[in-house]
Amino acid sequence: MTKTVNEKNNNNKIAESQNQNEEIQEEINKKAKTKKHKHKRGRDPNHMSFFEHLGELRKRIFYSLGFIMVFFMISWAFVDTIYHWLSIPLLRFLPEGEKLAFTSLPEPFMMYIKLAFISGLFLASPFIFHQLWLFISPALYKKERRLVFPFVFFTTLFFLLGGAFGYFYVFPFACRFFLHIGEDFRAIITIREYFTLAFRVLIGIAIIFELPILVFLLAKIGILTSRFLVKYFKYAVVAIFIIAAIITPTPDIITQSMFAGPMILLYLLSILIAKVAGPKPEGD
Repeated sequence: MTKTVNEKNNNNKIAESQNQNEEIQEEINKKAKTKKHKHKRGRDPNHMSFFEHLGELRKRIFYSLGFIMVFFMISWAFVDTIYHWLSIPLLRFLPEGEKLAFTSLPEPFMMYIKLAFISGLFLASPFIFHQLWLFISPALYKKERRLVFPFVFFTTLFFLLGGAFGYFYVFPFACRFFLHIGEDFRAIITIREYFTLAFRVLIGIAIIFELPILVFLLAKIGILTSRFLVKYFKYAVVAIFIIAAIITPTPDIITQSMFAGPMILLYLLSILIAKVAGPKPEGD
């Protein structure tokens, strides 16, 4: 009987030892999976504190401002040419020899600073979008982080296309429209008012043109779908006109429509992009 008890105790010890080995092996496998996941995912943003996020954001903003300042100094050397180039949409509709006016002594100097800054912003846009990518990339998988070049290329391309569309189409149309409305009066247009309008139009349209890129990213991670965009199209049109009313410098419906029109077309393009970039149905 003593022998039976000893055998039973030995069997219990062996079972306990096996259970402990299984628990140890399970813990090792869990750590290996966690290590593999971290390697695949990169720096996990969920494990970053608020101040680490804030520090990373401050770092990217600092670098972006640095790039803008570099191109600001380059643009300052050509600021007269930039002024002439940006004044063409208005001057071509004014009588020959007509010039823009200013009402205070520092106004031309401040206008040149703004011109150089806006030029620097457009020239530095590839580097700014690269900094944006570096800020969001830790939250992406390794294969997704390889999209850095397409992201920077297309965000820069659409940003510059938006600025070009505003310069060659929207802004000249606005100048001609407002001058035609006031043709019975003498136009005294100050550089402050003119370039404030120019900057808001060019920057506003450039930002609007980023809509397809934003939709692509949201569709890629499964937040947006083409069905959702189609379903809420009529609400989107209302929202677009509200946004256009906010960013346009004047309250008239003509200027708002010049902003809202491209936004609606970009929204329709975004539906197609979401359909292509979004997850495919399981049956496909």
